[in-house]
Amino acid sequence: MKTASTSFALALALSAACSPATAQKLSYPQTKKVDQVDTFFGVKVEDPYRWLENESADETAKWVDAENKVTFGYLEKIPYRDALKARLSKLQNYARFGAPFRKRENYVFSKNEGLQNQSVIYIQKGLNGTPDVLLDPNKFSADGTSRLANYALSKDGRYLAYGISTGGSDWTEFHVMEVATRKPLPDVIRWAKVTGIAWRGDGFYYSGYDAPDSATALTSKNEGHKVYYHKVGTPQSPTDLVYEDKGNPQRFHTVATTEDERYAILGISDRGKGKKGNAVFYADAKDTKGWKPLIPEVGDDDFSVVDNVGDSFLVHTNHGAPNGRVVLIDPARPAEQYWKTILPERPEPLQSVSTAGGKIFATYLKDVTTRAYAYDMSGRLQNEIVLPGLGSAGGFGGNNDDKQIFYTFSSFTFPPSIYKYDIATRKSSLFRAPEISGFNPADYVTKQVFYKSKDGTRIPMFLTYRKGIKLDGTNPSLLYGYGGFNISTTPSFSALRLALLEQGIIYASANIRGGSEYGEKWHEAGMKLEKQNVFDDFIAAGEYLVANRYTSPGKLAIHGVSNGGL
Repeated sequence: MKTASTSFALALALSAACSPATAQKLSYPQTKKVDQVDTFFGVKVEDPYRWLENESADETAKWVDAENKVTFGYLEKIPYRDALKARLSKLQNYARFGAPFRKRENYVFSKNEGLQNQSVIYIQKGLNGTPDVLLDPNKFSADGTSRLANYALSKDGRYLAYGISTGGSDWTEFHVMEVATRKPLPDVIRWAKVTGIAWRGDGFYYSGYDAPDSATALTSKNEGHKVYYHKVGTPQSPTDLVYEDKGNPQRFHTVATTEDERYAILGISDRGKGKKGNAVFYADAKDTKGWKPLIPEVGDDDFSVVDNVGDSFLVHTNHGAPNGRVVLIDPARPAEQYWKTILPERPEPLQSVSTAGGKIFATYLKDVTTRAYAYDMSGRLQNEIVLPGLGSAGGFGGNNDDKQIFYTFSSFTFPPSIYKYDIATRKSSLFRAPEISGFNPADYVTKQVFYKSKDGTRIPMFLTYRKGIKLDGTNPSLLYGYGGFNISTTPSFSALRLALLEQGIIYASANIRGGSEYGEKWHEAGMKLEKQNVFDDFIAAGEYLVANRYTSPGKLAIHGVSNGGL
């Protein structure tokens, strides 16, 4: 329970910075300009700050230091900063779990006690067993600058392969552990990047590059992406190479394996040539002829192999179906005319497809909220999986012999909670839910509204706020948007956001064009020559909030991250 003094301090955090009495005068350092002009398609483009792209130069480091002095000098003088930090720390300090998955008789899951830098990986025998630490990424480095990039257990559960990224680098270093003894093995794989871990037998596939020059390890150009197969107990060697394409040095090559490990699936993408899709090749353990094409050319359509069904592949694709569909492809006759449609395209975008327990599980996005369904392997609908409410759900995968699977559900005021779904009874039950001290979801309301953009397009937006506030135009509000790269801004939970909501802030999340909220057409309507739609949608969201008296222009803040920062 927060004290009155803390509440007062947090209220100041949302208003005092705009008050003339507390405003600080900022004196920014001068940034030099250089005479740098590039010509693109006959158009001259000035780039006077190009010198800042040399991150290792002394003058760049001096510029960063000068900017940091301004920033931290300002932050350190905010009187309520410590009180706000204390409240945020308390809100963030709650146990968070990842959904468990089964590997033979064992279940593996992640847990963060609350304020740990990274979640710890646990393993236990059966669902009711005693959890034991399998891997603690917080021990990778004393200063906390090394993180767990990815991990995967071998099919028999004997080995754990895991990747470590150091200092924020994209490079991954793989290690192997013997699960039963927790003994680290001498295996070390370096210079892996843009990669997964795909076990097959007593080894795994991974992707990487040749060792770079030490002086440019963090800035070298990514060219020559290769696929290797590492056998446990052997040193890393160039002879582990299993695939490369010297004629297309900017392509990415990643490998996954089917559950039975019969097939290795090679995905090839070529963003360097502006292609949005991928090609797919496969290697059959029953055939020694190497990689064969399933989808031979990289184009603008996506193809993802979900699993194999006997000798055929279950494939999630947007080819001929912008909202996505599932087809069955026989590699002996891979031409499109022989494809069998399992899940046809629907008006709603297909979010995910997985298999478990002899069923297909698919999630769709309807007005930016998840709908989940179970099908038999022929694509016949069996039932909708009833979710706790309007929000976001993910998971639903598992082994082909599983009797139950797990999924996670969350929304703006619903912390990520894990549900167990019984495949035979078709019923869900709450498996694990977090507890946040001093937070009661019933005190808040989330609703979805729709507004018109400049060109008349209907745009959805979620509004979350404390119950009982008056819509008189005086409420401080925060408007968030992203609008790009085919990414949907679905309902999500943030404990830190509660510090705003509990002070009466209205939080608005606008689903502007450029994302995938309504499929590929929604994405294309916010990219390239249509990019202006993204800004128009965001402006219209602010105008809606003002017109409907949620807030006023002087009390409306806007927020964006990455692409949303535009």
